[in-house]
Amino acid sequence: MAGTPNPWQRPAPPPTPTPSGDHRTRLLVWIALILALVVGLVELSRLFPDAISREDQPYLFYMVGWLALLSAGVVFARRMRWREAARNIAIWGIVAAILATGYAYRDELGGIGARLQSEFLPGEPAVSADAHVLTLTQDEGGDFYIYGSANGTRIRFLVDTGASDIVLSPADARRLGIDTSALRYVSGFETANGIGAGARYTLDTLTVGPIQVWNVPVSINRTDMHASLLGMAFLKRLKSFEFSGRKLTLRW
Repeated sequence: MAGTPNPWQRPAPPPTPTPSGDHRTRLLVWIALILALVVGLVELSRLFPDAISREDQPYLFYMVGWLALLSAGVVFARRMRWREAARNIAIWGIVAAILATGYAYRDELGGIGARLQSEFLPGEPAVSADAHVLTLTQDEGGDFYIYGSANGTRIRFLVDTGASDIVLSPADARRLGIDTSALRYVSGFETANGIGAGARYTLDTLTVGPIQVWNVPVSINRTDMHASLLGMAFLKRLKSFEFSGRKLTLRW
């Protein structure tokens, strides 16, 4: 029957919309304004070379990029909805403010990750921005542990103010390649648990966080220990150390 649509015939695709003259005009005006802004900034920097420092130039171009992005959303909107446009501008403004604040306080915020790591992993110290302060967090048992490196080998130390020496456990000494059976345990050292018998040994390097010392005399304990000790022989090398609540602060 004439005029009856064929159900097997694929419908013709809708015509491709062509940009209107108004849309093209807004595009050209937007490009002209952005170019005029860039040319104006370049010309101002040429006329007044000391007005904008090299450190401020990346920030200036960053702000120009944000201005171009926000203005593009307004210019190319097919139907201007001022309430929606105001909401989007407010959202992007908040994002820009957060990014700018993070950049301005990047040094202060840089230590947050280290502090969180110190809370969840008490053996990992939080290092200050100037790398001259270490902060340790007390573990559940009330002790302060810190991971260090002896002759390049990672060691878990217990900070023990009652110990007179730096003491390596037999297990840690063997990890360093020391034959503990050939040592002479003739020296004594004090610990929080009493007097221990140890053998003298000199480490090439001892590293704790950013602190590194060379040719470090230590004692190797004869009996097994649950952790090696950082005693007063190490703490006296620091500028100061202090306890405050669940924190131990080391300064050097």
